[in-house]
Amino acid sequence: MIIDTQWRILTVGDGDLSFSHALQSRLGAGQLTASTYDSEKTIRDKYQHHALELLNASNTPYLSEFDVTARDSWQRLAQPHYDLAIFQFPLLPAFSDQADFEQQQYSINTLNRSLLRQFLDNAYRYALDPTGPMLCYITSKDVKPYCEWDLEGTLSLNSKMNYLGQHPFDISQFPGYKIRNVDRDKHVKDTSGTTYVFSAKENLTLQQQLHVPHYLQDNHCSFCRAGPFHSEADTQAHYNSKKHRTMLKHQQHWQRFLASYRSS
Repeated sequence: MIIDTQWRILTVGDGDLSFSHALQSRLGAGQLTASTYDSEKTIRDKYQHHALELLNASNTPYLSEFDVTARDSWQRLAQPHYDLAIFQFPLLPAFSDQADFEQQQYSINTLNRSLLRQFLDNAYRYALDPTGPMLCYITSKDVKPYCEWDLEGTLSLNSKMNYLGQHPFDISQFPGYKIRNVDRDKHVKDTSGTTYVFSAKENLTLQQQLHVPHYLQDNHCSFCRAGPFHSEADTQAHYNSKKHRTMLKHQQHWQRFLASYRSS
């Protein structure tokens, strides 16, 4: 993960806070603010091992019950003075029951994209210092269902935060960091982790360190990560494939969400 040790950083949704603690060890005092969606009591009840005391000992500011989709949570920040906001391996919690799930207007794919889109937009509005680099990092797995969220393609469509590129996530940079299951006290493998980089500004120095995948070029299907296509028949064969039809449905649902989201 590309980190400037002078940056002021906000972490969100950090499970047991082990990522925030590992990151804090690389930064100076007062440069990190950590937050979790869960309350402090829930973290203590859910996780046998967590970093609450370690962060407290280092005088690291910490916000509990921080919901990235809620304006009130972001307004708890003193002012928009951060250079970078980080969301590690995000995933919506499971629905409590089938009835709760059936009441949802959107698919799980769209709801997870919505979570991340609101993270980007709210970070831009309430957290990122306009005089700084204005960066957001989202680290996610490069396997299903995460790779079907099209983070590099359409997540930031018509947002102030633009996709700049990506790079592999190396967990060895963060000793003690354990990727957690969102609902219970269980570690999760960091299988093919990728950090996607977004910013409201161009950053040529940073972009030179990032990779932009080939499937975002012309003559490819970006959301299927397919191509290049060498003929019209090749293109049509892909468009008729089961994978493309499934991904096209995801994209159509996402476009419908964005139409409603922009007008809300």
